[in-house]
Amino acid sequence: MTRTVLVTGGGGFIGSHTCVELLRHGDDVVVVDDHSNSSPLALERVAAIAGRPLTAYYRGDVRNADLLGTVFDRHRIDAVIHFAAKKAVGESVDIPLEYYDVNVGATTVLLRTMLRNDVHRLVFSSSCSIYGQTDRTPLGEAEPASPTNPYARSKWFCENLIADACRRYPELTAVALRYFNPIGAHPTGLLGEDPTGVPNNVMPFLLQVAVGRRPELQVFGDDYPTEDGTCVRDYIHVLDVADGHRAALRHVGADFEVFNLGTGVGTSVLQLVRAFEETCDVPIPVRIVGRRAGDVARLVADPRAVRAAWGWRATRDLATMCRDAWQFQRLNPSGYAGAATASGPGWEAPAQADLVTPSVAPK
Repeated sequence: MTRTVLVTGGGGFIGSHTCVELLRHGDDVVVVDDHSNSSPLALERVAAIAGRPLTAYYRGDVRNADLLGTVFDRHRIDAVIHFAAKKAVGESVDIPLEYYDVNVGATTVLLRTMLRNDVHRLVFSSSCSIYGQTDRTPLGEAEPASPTNPYARSKWFCENLIADACRRYPELTAVALRYFNPIGAHPTGLLGEDPTGVPNNVMPFLLQVAVGRRPELQVFGDDYPTEDGTCVRDYIHVLDVADGHRAALRHVGADFEVFNLGTGVGTSVLQLVRAFEETCDVPIPVRIVGRRAGDVARLVADPRAVRAAWGWRATRDLATMCRDAWQFQRLNPSGYAGAATASGPGWEAPAQADLVTPSVAPK
């Protein structure tokens, strides 16, 4: 039976890939996105790849209760995947109040709107950064939360907010997915990571160096207690993350559950650079600079819980992640800003899509 899934932040890196997977598997998709860190063109390309359009698209802020009320009034929503959030660790240290306002505020408004409209299935985009500074590796879901920056704390607050709502309203069910470091892109080259301004994550910065938009990759610190002194992360292909969200929709049904999405394999920043150079045959100049506030030495997932519960596992390796990411950047050297159309096979404009630009301020 066809579901209608509301995807907040559906134009973003992970959100757009998840929309493709939902559409390809028969779901109807409604998107709300203010495009503060994404491009509307990504949603055109979602339809190009999936071969069918979105049911509806609303441009606006999830904190806007009137906008969300309109969405739920117009569509019979069966489930929600909540991506919409600010997500840069370094930026969150500079503007913490904005991070709490956007991330926690949007989640609060969304939960209230869901409950008012008898929508009880939620998949929440959480983060491995919740674990913070820890000597334990790999990290299981039972590891105590110890967030070290406002971004991570905002995600932890949202998890607690959702858990409290599920306890108060037994009909509400939710899954929080703590994924580690999504990279890669859709293999068509139509969808990928294209952040606004200076990238805060290593792979999009590396890609902009590879394509000639930046002179060198800045590596933040080489004095961490790791194999080569640079931070170690668990990189996971964005398509595996998207598939994890689709799996979560199939399995959500308990009170509130938390699962890691990762590969269980740690890769340092310099190892990632070497893997990219070897896979894509593109040299990456590197300059070591000082540590970045809020970063931790090592974050690697223990993915066994989700495998045991759902039979889900990541399937794509680091070389595939690098190759697919480079395909997007190579075909889109200036990102989405340099492309005028979807330019993909099977694309047709979603004639029934709604575009709502609210004139009222977010509540």
